[in-house]
Amino acid sequence: MTQATQAVKSGIQLTDTALKHVLMLREQQGTDLWLRVGVRQGGCSGMSYMMDFDVPESVTEHDDVFDYADGFKIICDRKSLLYLYGLVLDYSTAMIGGGFQFTNPNANQTCGCGKSFGV
Repeated sequence: MTQATQAVKSGIQLTDTALKHVLMLREQQGTDLWLRVGVRQGGCSGMSYMMDFDVPESVTEHDDVFDYADGFKIICDRKSLLYLYGLVLDYSTAMIGGGFQFTNPNANQTCGCGKSFGV
């Protein structure tokens, strides 16, 4: 795993590989987008991760915003942050098991797919 890129607040971290991949995806969709990360009920282990691009105008007083390189930001609602604080988001180009990978210090169990967890 590559070194994690620290946010001003250390709530959610990105590896350099994940940051590069997210910036590439953002460029394909539009440069004014931020990444929203959160959790929802469901998945094999009870809770699943969610990620999508969002516009800065959607940020509310219930969100925390984390700053990264090149003006990139991650939005996370405070309820999800209870489950995600300390999360490291990585990206792998492996043919099997590739894609975004979540290392969550709050998870007591994780699914084999790595996209859901339990606390």
